[in-house]
Amino acid sequence: MPTIKKRMNISLSDSVEEAIIKLAERDNVPEATKAIELIKIALEMEEDNIWDRIATKRLETDNKRISHKDAWK
Repeated sequence: MPTIKKRMNISLSDSVEEAIIKLAERDNVPEATKAIELIKIALEMEEDNIWDRIATKRLETDNKRISHKDAWK
């Protein structure tokens, strides 16, 4: 039966493969499930880094600021 999920072939270093195997065994999940979970976490971290850079850039400017209290009246 065909799947609606996109398949992707990747090459893993021995150390990365070993880490995924150990983590999957620890959590009692298939290796592919653990790999997907770790990729999702990495993507969330990348997104957080982007938002952090945007926020830092905004704080560096001399824009007028309003208090939290005034903003949410």
